[in-house]
Amino acid sequence: MKIRVFAQRRGFTLMEMLLVLGIIALLVGMGTYMMVNVLGDAEEGKVKADIQTFSASLIRYKTKGGIYPTTEQGLRALVTKPTDGPQPRSYKSLLREQALFDPWGNPYQYRRPGKHNPDTYDIYSLGPDGKEGTPDDIGNW
Repeated sequence: MKIRVFAQRRGFTLMEMLLVLGIIALLVGMGTYMMVNVLGDAEEGKVKADIQTFSASLIRYKTKGGIYPTTEQGLRALVTKPTDGPQPRSYKSLLREQALFDPWGNPYQYRRPGKHNPDTYDIYSLGPDGKEGTPDDIGNW
């Protein structure tokens, strides 16, 4: 009786490696496709949160100063005391300079009285295209 000794197979065949790499590529491709809108959603969420912060800061500004900033004074009045136009009775800086820019690098817009909110003010971002009056604008209306 002959005893056969089989050598143990070590490593992977080329076909097995190609199959595994193909599956990995497929999973990466699917993940990338599903993550495309995540950044856009995150930027839009940041803008909405910033607008709420501005609204709260404007209420504090009016409570301390008695008036809202004018359109000319803008949101900058929340960072530095206005030097022109109606002056607040009492002033305290409420925001940092960096807060005045949206995720696309454009300054947030402020209008008082507002076009959409004529009794108070409009705060809005021009959106990714940086142009006013386009569908991608995000505001407090």
